Amino acid sequence: QVQLLESGGGLVQAGGSLRLSCSASGRTFSSYPMGWFRQAPGKEREFVAANKWSGDNAYYADSVKGRFRFSRDDAKNTVYLQMNSLKPEDTAVYYCAARGSNLFDVSWLSMPSRYNYWGQGTQVTVSS
Repeated sequence: QVQLLESGGGLVQAGGSLRLSCSASGRTFSSYPMGWFRQAPGKEREFVAANKWSGDNAYYADSVKGRFRFSRDDAKNTVYLQMNSLKPEDTAVYYCAARGSNLFDVSWLSMPSRYNYWGQGTQVTVSS
């Protein structure tokens, strides 16, 4: 059974930093897309960052480009999201996602419906 477990969320002041972690179990995803999404209250789930496989360049939403960094550690079967210069508008529940197939189009990376596995989410709150 595949499980994704996020950690690292919390309350931080604007301008601060957090690092989210997502540990996968049940299978490895080094050759498959993995990403981070977020959902604020009353809003749809939106893409944050992802890459197609381990070692690939990461893709970012315009709203986080230059502030967030996506990375993977294959030895730990874990992905990370380093979040710097946080803003109040970054407040949301952050979800880790993985796709169980490496048959895909790069345009799918930002689409929640193209991911098969999801974590339970971790809350990030940025105070002004």
